[in-house]
Amino acid sequence: MSTLYPPSAPLKKHRNLAQGVVAYISESIGKGALKPGDKLPTESEIMRIQGVSRTVVREAISHMQAAGLVETRHGIGTFVLEPPPSPALGIDPATVVTMRDVLAILELRISLETEAAALAAMRRTDSQLQQLRAALDGFQEAARNGSETVHWDMQFHLTIAQASDNRYFHDILKHLGTNIIPRSRVNSAKLTQDDPASYMERVAREHEDIFNAISRQDPESARAAMRTHLGNSRERLRRAQELIEAGSR
Repeated sequence: MSTLYPPSAPLKKHRNLAQGVVAYISESIGKGALKPGDKLPTESEIMRIQGVSRTVVREAISHMQAAGLVETRHGIGTFVLEPPPSPALGIDPATVVTMRDVLAILELRISLETEAAALAAMRRTDSQLQQLRAALDGFQEAARNGSETVHWDMQFHLTIAQASDNRYFHDILKHLGTNIIPRSRVNSAKLTQDDPASYMERVAREHEDIFNAISRQDPESARAAMRTHLGNSRERLRRAQELIEAGSR
């Protein structure tokens, strides 16, 4: 029967318990104690080694499934898969687990997308401007109907990255997937007791400001509008994080 790699040092503390279990099992895979095709030890055994609850173990396994590291065969067990290709730039979307992870991705986006917006204002084509308008209209329509807006939000930001005429901006954002939209992972409006309709109206206005600057080919205004939009998102997420941390004390 497969066993986890024996700890050679005291267990490291992680930002949440599930992340610690993921790191521990991943280390066993990396050191060859668990090979592709091997069955993981039982939930009870992992619970005993890590000193965590069954819920934590199941959350960790879920994250590893999403990352393509393991697969669970119902009624049989969980098995190690062949390792996936190394993620681009070492950024693995499956490891975006905690509120702090989402906040860190948002800070990365601020540095990338402010410049992408400025370049888009200088380089965009009429066709790309139409695509940007369509994404914005789709967002506003979904918001009015109370429908899911994440798809349109992603399209808006990806189109700007594409209009920058620098494929690396687009490649990085596309690789991150829905992680570029914080509310796909965290309902910061609800956590901060913000009115959902007012929240979506503010986001739509911020998008309009970005669109208008790109439309009139004003790079400085596009840069400023994108920074304002992402900065506001960061502030909303930061306040939500503070409320969560205060509630856990």
